[in-house]
Amino acid sequence: MVQYNFKKITVVPNGKDFIDIILSRTQRQTPTVVHKGYAISRLRQFYMRKVKYTQQNFHEKLSTIIDEFPRLDDIHPFYGDLLHVLYNKDHYKLALGQINTARNLISKIAKDYVKLLKYGDSLYRCKSLKVAALGRMCTVIKRIGPSLAYLEQIRQHMARLPSIDPNTRTMLICGYPNVGKSSFMNKITRADVDVQPYAFTTKSLFVGHTDYKYLRYQVIDTPGILDRPFEDRNIIEMCSITALAHLRAAVLFFLDISGSCGYSIAQQAALFHSIKSLFMNKPLIIVCNKTDLQPLDGISEEDRKLVMEMKAEAMKTVIGQGGEPTNEEGVLLTMSTLTEDGVIAVKNAACERLLNQRVELKMKSKKINDCLNRFHVALPKPRDQKERPACIPQAVLEAKAKQAAEKEKRKTEKELEDENGGAGVYSASLRKNYILANDEWKEDTMPEILDGHNVYDFIDPDILLRLEELEREEGLRQAEEEGDDFVMDGQELSLEEQEALAEIRKKKSLLIQQHRMKKSTAESRPVVPRKFDTDRKFTTGRMGRQLSSLGLDPSLAINRARSKSRGRKRERSVDKREGDGGDAMDIDDNQASKKLRLRSTSRSRSRSRPPGEVIPGEGLKDSAQKIKAIKLAKKSVLKRNKNARRGEADRVIPTLKPKHLFSGKRSIGKTQRR
Repeated sequence: MVQYNFKKITVVPNGKDFIDIILSRTQRQTPTVVHKGYAISRLRQFYMRKVKYTQQNFHEKLSTIIDEFPRLDDIHPFYGDLLHVLYNKDHYKLALGQINTARNLISKIAKDYVKLLKYGDSLYRCKSLKVAALGRMCTVIKRIGPSLAYLEQIRQHMARLPSIDPNTRTMLICGYPNVGKSSFMNKITRADVDVQPYAFTTKSLFVGHTDYKYLRYQVIDTPGILDRPFEDRNIIEMCSITALAHLRAAVLFFLDISGSCGYSIAQQAALFHSIKSLFMNKPLIIVCNKTDLQPLDGISEEDRKLVMEMKAEAMKTVIGQGGEPTNEEGVLLTMSTLTEDGVIAVKNAACERLLNQRVELKMKSKKINDCLNRFHVALPKPRDQKERPACIPQAVLEAKAKQAAEKEKRKTEKELEDENGGAGVYSASLRKNYILANDEWKEDTMPEILDGHNVYDFIDPDILLRLEELEREEGLRQAEEEGDDFVMDGQELSLEEQEALAEIRKKKSLLIQQHRMKKSTAESRPVVPRKFDTDRKFTTGRMGRQLSSLGLDPSLAINRARSKSRGRKRERSVDKREGDGGDAMDIDDNQASKKLRLRSTSRSRSRSRPPGEVIPGEGLKDSAQKIKAIKLAKKSVLKRNKNARRGEADRVIPTLKPKHLFSGKRSIGKTQRR
């Protein structure tokens, strides 16, 4: 688990933004209306509140900055030295010290001016003291502006640092630049470190993670180190030195035996001996990389001697951990990241040695005694000379033997394919598992057409009997339907009614067929206007003749069809006139119709339904109940509508002119003065 998360440090505003944030909050969160007619105690309290509130906000902001930035003396030495290398410990402490001093100064200013405000004798005096107090606080913040900017730069850089847990299982990769460290890390982890054919591609620490024996291991790729005095090393190299010095990890020292990195084996050996003091009490593995270009056996005698000296130094770490001096396994390994030859072996050897070292350290610690006191391993002791083997039932033994025999007998299709010539020669049979009366029938050819007939039609031997049963059942169903045709509402119809019903059903089926024909030819059939439709197939007169031919009275149907259809304006006007009753004057019919034509009015506007009218299906008893329900609904949303202030989804026009910057009388000069 990572102990330090520098990404959660709050953003540090610069001096001007800091002042704007605090004064805007003071203006918004404290009262703003005051009159000279108020009692002097009320005036004093008004301005004292502003001074105290401003001081509290400054104190909270500055305290957050001081608390969130890590204290170099309290964190792990690895992070302490790393921050010192990157940012210079002295500058870092000075900046935080200035923030702390500013916080104390602001508290002292507020305390002094609150004491003076207690004795303010007028509105003008209290206001002047308040302005002076806020002005001095802002001056203090302006003076620490460079420190705030410096801490913001540090915060941004710290947020980009990798999350390294100094106490977990760690593998550390080090060596000269361009020897294959980043390529090895990309192979064994999911990290994606940039790999280029030039030196110092990696300029900072990179972290990846890998798994070994169901445990998570942390892999750290360090920048390349050059063989030069400690004082001459730059920040990039010092990051690697810091990681080597403080992290308890398995160290993989990479050695380019091909010399393609630009440094000879002698130079790399010199670097190894100059930093070997950092390898104490750590599992050390010498990794000879790029064996695809130069095998280890093909190097010169001098280079081989240097490599053996490095191996001897690495063996000291094995002896220091309590290992055997003759156990040289996992100390000098070869690999090639290009061909991936030996990559997994190097990873497994490093993880295994690190795991053994951590177990040894835990066994030597005092905690192991507390754990051993809680365990008791019981071993059964023989009570006599009689042997008592495990009792396994005979049925279980037979079942196991049978199962083992089946596993041995059964061959997979892959094995059969290999035995019979391989892919392209052997063809697997899909019929060999068919369950038939005779196994010889499995490979018979199955015809689909025989003597001009489909074979599948004659597979069922009882197909004729089934067909007869289906036809018999169909005949019974048709007879039942014919008997039910002339029964309506549970009553049998008379002979005349049955004939009329049959005629109607026949006509209905003809109409359905005609409609389907029209629908199928609708796209190709031209549209004929109604006035040119000579057939007049759908008129009330034709309907009346058809109903009369069936012996039915057509008057009700014709009147209903006419009432549903829209008539001409003059006919409606006449009907309306006639509906007036006997109030109109008796006049000649011709004169009346002529006047009505002259005074024919347009159709009246449709009226909207009144709100209290009950619509069927609403579930309300009458209009009074509906009006009451509408009133209750309006009353229930009244409070919510009153509270409907501006929300997140509303269009926002920000205040471009903060009140504390632009309010009041402004004379010639700057407007930033408060």
